Amino acid sequence: MSKDVSRRTGWSQRAEAGVLARLAPEDVPGPAWLVDARRTALDWVGEHGFPTAKHEDWRYTKLGPILALALEPAAADAPTRIDEEFLAAHCADLGGPRLVFVNGHYRPGLSRVGDLPDGATVLDLAAALIAHRERLEPILSGGEPRDAFLAANAALAPDGAFIQLAPNVVVPEPIHLVFVSDASAGASLLASPRIACCLDANSEATVVETHIGLDAPGVEAHCVNVVADVRLAGEARLRHYKLQNDTATTYHLASLDVQQGADSRFTQHSVMLGAAIARQETRVRFVGQHAELSLNGTYLPTGHQIHDNTLFVDHAVPDCTSHQLFKGVLSGTGRGVFNGYVMIRQGADGTDAHQTNKNLVLSDGAEADTRPRLEIYADDVKATHGSAVGQLDPDALLYLRARGIPAVMARRLLVHGFVQEMTDRIELAPLREQVSALLAERSFDD
Repeated sequence: MSKDVSRRTGWSQRAEAGVLARLAPEDVPGPAWLVDARRTALDWVGEHGFPTAKHEDWRYTKLGPILALALEPAAADAPTRIDEEFLAAHCADLGGPRLVFVNGHYRPGLSRVGDLPDGATVLDLAAALIAHRERLEPILSGGEPRDAFLAANAALAPDGAFIQLAPNVVVPEPIHLVFVSDASAGASLLASPRIACCLDANSEATVVETHIGLDAPGVEAHCVNVVADVRLAGEARLRHYKLQNDTATTYHLASLDVQQGADSRFTQHSVMLGAAIARQETRVRFVGQHAELSLNGTYLPTGHQIHDNTLFVDHAVPDCTSHQLFKGVLSGTGRGVFNGYVMIRQGADGTDAHQTNKNLVLSDGAEADTRPRLEIYADDVKATHGSAVGQLDPDALLYLRARGIPAVMARRLLVHGFVQEMTDRIELAPLREQVSALLAERSFDD
């Protein structure tokens, strides 16, 4: 990228050198349409810069530490410490297809696809760009980015996952996408994986995203900037789970964009445990009537962690249903954010939309920022939103202590009782057991 473009970003000198100069290759690989899309996205970053605290949807996330990193691009052929033993120790065995990515690059030796039903495609994105251009080109080259992180992913994504189901195809076993950050290269790396999931009419699948990592001595931090696009045709059904358990030196930025056709069903369960700063932005737009959406999230920032959940649900057509339930447990000086926005547009009569956020604050230094919002321009709708921020019930603590339960154990029992509702919603038993085990290891004593 030329120097005059990088000067227009308004970043610090270090961030310009670290993000633009080092990450943008002079010769962008790929088909001509993708090369053009990547260069356009990179120019967009140069012209608009990255969001700041003045941008309403970014006011709670501190971007300074991320933009100050002298990031390096992750090499596809770099040596890695990730092996089957590491994956077995950190990932639930879901039994189905598994694609593994290390620092954003596909690792076929650690992956398995196995036998899929006819009409089901599960590929790494680099291979899919050749075989499935007609599906990918509108996704990867369409529309203006909302922010510079989306544009940066569009410009820099080296690989990712592609899932496509033909009409009436059902994949019975979960499709597991495992993203690992390995800092053994000795530099602050940027991983920019991309996910595209297209389900045709009356098809069905379960997709699980797992984000984990390995730190290395002397590495300041690294960054994951992942973008996922989901397109559901009429009567398609997708269950999406995401477990974010990155290392404490990782900055995790994620965007999920969903379009739902008529009578489609989309369910998401997200669990935020790791990363220094983690932000998940989920945007759902109904484009067909009688579609249903369920968004469930659990976030547990501790220490100095920031966990930011930003959501936008766009009821653009009549008779659709959306339900959101997010619970946060905040300890240490952790900060949890729920920034939920539901738009019910004119003509979207018959909408049923409900939004709930509950937070449990365990320490004086922890902070919960909750902002549920409804904007309604239609008649004959059912819509509610609400939030709550509280502490452990002293009477419940006293009750447990009076029965001989130590104070530390009593606190943990009450915390686990608070989040049990969320773990119970995870239908996949191996994943539910893994999340429960990770929560059991978590200290809520500060």
